[in-house]
Amino acid sequence: MTTLLLPPSETKRDGGAAGSSLDLAALSFPELTDARRAALDALRALVTDDEAAARALKLSARAAPPEIARNREVESSPTMPAIDRFTGVLYDALDAASLSPAARARGERHLLVHSALLGLVRAADAIPAYRLSHDSRLPGLTLKRHWAPGNAEVLAALEGPILDLRSEGYAALGPLPEREDALFVRVVSIGDDGVARALNHFNKKGKGAFVRALLESGDVPETVEGVMARATGLGWPLRPGAQGELELVVPSTLEGFAGR
Repeated sequence: MTTLLLPPSETKRDGGAAGSSLDLAALSFPELTDARRAALDALRALVTDDEAAARALKLSARAAPPEIARNREVESSPTMPAIDRFTGVLYDALDAASLSPAARARGERHLLVHSALLGLVRAADAIPAYRLSHDSRLPGLTLKRHWAPGNAEVLAALEGPILDLRSEGYAALGPLPEREDALFVRVVSIGDDGVARALNHFNKKGKGAFVRALLESGDVPETVEGVMARATGLGWPLRPGAQGELELVVPSTLEGFAGR
């Protein structure tokens, strides 16, 4: 089965299912439970000091109070599926709420989201709102050292292709297995000179729109070559790049395109 790895987002929806709260035992990949509990313990320790929490989470004076409050309530606040929790450029383009039922089911099967707090989770896993990013500092815990081994083991155990659409910061928290069908996807645009150039901010919209198109197009192919052919047929050329990478070419017709 093909797996598509997505980064999380700094921004998240409030709310969730009435009466719900975080249930670590219900999350996918129970082998990460101890690491999740340790990260939650470290976050709980951090938010006992507002100033230290604001610095560690890189929050402005305006953003700090609500985000720190979220973290204080992270284990008791309501939950919703990860694919609905995250907002921001990528998730706005994916627009999970408007996916067809069949595409939504494919997303729940094929998408993993990489949370800095909870590690790898599936799209349907119920999670709370929180604030923590890959470069945040927690007391007594370095996120890369804490998460990389367990997340890497989860990825190595997955069968089938893995296409990594995470940012490089999150990719470091869970390195891909060294095999031919585990590939980092770099988003590029083709300039008027015909040269492919990596995109920065706009790559998030490209990733979200690409994943949406792939999920809506039918069953996700089970080989890298099949995904490449499907993507190209949908107007999203996906082609070999550097060693261990694919290049996803953003179509210039995508609304708001600003890659040139």
